[in-house]
Parts: sequence; structure tokens; C-alpha cells
Amino acid sequence: MVHGVLPAFHGLLREELTFPLSRENSAARDFGTWRAGARAAVHGLLLRPPGADAPFEPVTLDAHPRAGYTARTVEFALTRYSRTRGSLLLPDGPGPFPAVLVLHDHGSEFTIGREKAVRPWAAPDRLARATAWTARYYGGRFTGDELASRGYAVLAVDTLGWGDRGPLTYAGQQALAANLLQLGTSPAGLAAHEDHRAAAFLASLPQVDEHRVGALGFSMGAYRAWQLSALSDDIRAAAAIGWMTTLRHLMTPGNNALRGQSAFHTLHPGLSRLLDIPDVASLAAPKPALFLTGGADPLFPPAGAAAAYAKLRPVWASQDATDRLTTEIWPGQGHTFGTGMQEAVYDWLDRWVGGGGSRGRV
Repeated sequence: MVHGVLPAFHGLLREELTFPLSRENSAARDFGTWRAGARAAVHGLLLRPPGADAPFEPVTLDAHPRAGYTARTVEFALTRYSRTRGSLLLPDGPGPFPAVLVLHDHGSEFTIGREKAVRPWAAPDRLARATAWTARYYGGRFTGDELASRGYAVLAVDTLGWGDRGPLTYAGQQALAANLLQLGTSPAGLAAHEDHRAAAFLASLPQVDEHRVGALGFSMGAYRAWQLSALSDDIRAAAAIGWMTTLRHLMTPGNNALRGQSAFHTLHPGLSRLLDIPDVASLAAPKPALFLTGGADPLFPPAGAAAAYAKLRPVWASQDATDRLTTEIWPGQGHTFGTGMQEAVYDWLDRWVGGGGSRGRV
């Protein structure tokens, strides 16, 4: 039988998930050994096609001066299958600068991607949509431009299906996922690999201090930010806003993620047989990590976030790095990344990545 969109026996399936590769359950007691093994297991489930990717070979397509920084459109080889365009913001001055890879949200708004983080300059229709989007979810700010004005180099790239690489439709997500799976990969695995490449590209730029590269994202972008920090050595710190919970709290009747479709971008087949959601995020330890959840967030309720935070803290504590992990639930905050949260994140990034007046290294 099926109850709604869940099988009637979903509770039994859920109880069988013991997460044997989690830090608390793993047979590997040495932290480095555990992290290496669990990380390798996650990489193996990303369904990435084998073989080396193409050299980045970047080309700057245009440049537009703004107050304190320059906005550029860059094109580079994201994988060996495709070149893509990104929005690159570089502060005025010689550098090298601290940098942040800003990862855009989902929101079922596919006509814009990187424009959700960086104010567009070439398409009036996208500017109108992006302005409305930031007003709705970001307190009217473009987070990438805010960071650039504070002394960070910033890169934002479209995920497959968004902006220049779309637009996808809400219903089309299922067909895209099915087709990618038949081609040996998945939307989530491909996105994870492309984020890894984007981080490597940003760290490789001569204007960027490779030792001070962070990741920032809201909603789906938050998932991608903590996942990237867990799997990539190019990212030294990550701030994730509005996407953290445990699988037990996610897989409950009525949860938004159970509607399918959009979940394909955060779903790695088979991963839950090995690790819970916060277990994957804990692979970033002892790097600095920031997790913020709204206390009135209907998509990721605070009970799930609190349970996930309780799994994260012992991992950082085991490495004497409790000061590098910040987990907060903001009372009254919905599924948005408003200016108050943003200011807290910018202060945190200044401490751990180094921008504006701070030059500390992670």
C-alpha cells in the first residue's frame, strides 16, 4: 500500500538505516582514517563519470566596474562535457583576495540561477526577476555583491537547469533525473561534482588567496555549501543557511521534500544506507562551519535541525574544534536569508575566511 507518497512500510525501512559509516558507529576510531574512508564512500556514490576533466581555460567575456569591485562574466570548462559562464566579482586592488563561492538556491525559479546572488547587468528581464527574488528571500540584497563590497572575490555559477543552463521546469525535474540516471549519473551527483570544480577554479585564480576560500549558500545552496566543504579541500570554511536536518525528520509524512521533484538535486542513491545527513556534513570537521536555521522554517523545522546539530557537535569536539562550529536556530525566522542573518554570516566569514578588515587564515 501507499500512504500519500510514502510506502506503508516506510517506518520499517527507516528503522533499518543504522548509518554504519557515521563517526559514532564506524569501526575506524582514528579520525583521519574515518574521514578518509567515509569521504571515499560518498565520492563513490556521486555517480560521477570516470576520467579527468578538461583544463579550465577561462575567458573573460565582459567587465563592468562597480563601487569598489568589478563584475565580470567568465567562461570556463566546468567539466569535460561543458563550458559554462559564471559571474566573477573582483575587488579593486592588487590582491590576492579572500574568496567565497556563492551557491544559489532552488525555489523552483529556474529562469535565474547565479543572478540570485550577483546582480545581473546584461539582461533587463533577469534583473527584474532577480530583484524580486532577492526582495522575497534575501532582504533585498544580492549576497555576492555585498561580499565583493566587503573585500571578497566572489564566484557564482548556474547549476544545470538554471539560468543560462536552463530553464528547467518543475515537472521536468523528474524526467531530467531519470535521464541522467540512465546515463550513469544523477542531478545531485552532477551538481556536487560541478560545485567541486567551481571551487577549484575559484581557488586557482591569481587574484585569489587559495588558503582563504569559503562557500556560502541558502536553501539548496546551503546543502551544496556544507556538502562541498565536506568533500573538497579547496573550501576552507562553509556557511549554510536553511538546509540541515536528520533523515528521520526529513522522511516524515507532510514534509516538503517528500513531494519529490526538487529533492532530486539533494538525493544521492544509496547514501542513506551508510550515512545520515549530518554525518556527511561532519566530514568537513575540523574546518570552520556555520549552520543557521529559522525557528519558523516550514521546510526544515527546528526539531530536525536541533537533532542534526546534536550529531555535528561531538565530531568537532573530538578534534578540539568546538569554536569552529556554530549551530543556531533563529526564533521567528522563516525560510529566508534576511539582512540580520546576513550580517551574522558576514562577521563569521570575516573571522574564518578573512575579508574587509580581517586577514586571518583558517
